[in-house]
Amino acid sequence: MVVNRKIVLYSMVMQTDAPLAKPSRREARREERREAILDVAAQAFLEHGYGGTTMSGIASALGGSKGTLWSYFPSKELLFAAVLDRATSAFREQLRLTLSEGEPVEAALGKFCTMYIGKLSSPQAIALHRLVISGTRRSPEVGRIFYERAPLPLLELISRYLECKMAHGELRQASPFHAAQTLIALCAARSHQRLLTGVCPGLSEADVAGEAAAAIDLFMRAYGAGPS
Repeated sequence: MVVNRKIVLYSMVMQTDAPLAKPSRREARREERREAILDVAAQAFLEHGYGGTTMSGIASALGGSKGTLWSYFPSKELLFAAVLDRATSAFREQLRLTLSEGEPVEAALGKFCTMYIGKLSSPQAIALHRLVISGTRRSPEVGRIFYERAPLPLLELISRYLECKMAHGELRQASPFHAAQTLIALCAARSHQRLLTGVCPGLSEADVAGEAAAAIDLFMRAYGAGPS
């Protein structure tokens, strides 16, 4: 029996990691200090933008030396990347759990779209996108770091799931990555631009549900395994 290697890899990715050993007291203190740095840095980036945030300012807000800060994060780029990782990794794990292999693809993707649109339209996410947009012109690395830490890992996560479903015949054969890009674009199509520009103040739960239903309907029309 020939096993699809990519499906096996996807199944391995979907499994929960084994519990880790309890950290030592020193490691716990270092982790607490790191979290405190990220708290201050996240607030500074949102308030002052990437260009207006300095390592000296963060060190001052923390009440410690700049050398201590640099021992954790040797550059502002790495600090910004760590802030993004913390802001997105937990939510990305929640999204991963919605993509159940045993559930019909339309139902699983519907849950995914609902959760994703809810997050994408939140005040915190809108503030982060505005920060990236405003900062990229002066500091191009901002856009690169954001893409590599937030949109790209999410696209790769969806791609693995879609590839598995295509292999099982639940979706038509196509580029999984392009299909993932289409799904994300459909989720943002109705209101994200209006939210970014302040034209729309926010979305209700009913709005989110309606936009998710519209996105998955269009996606399944394009990629469903039935007649096009």
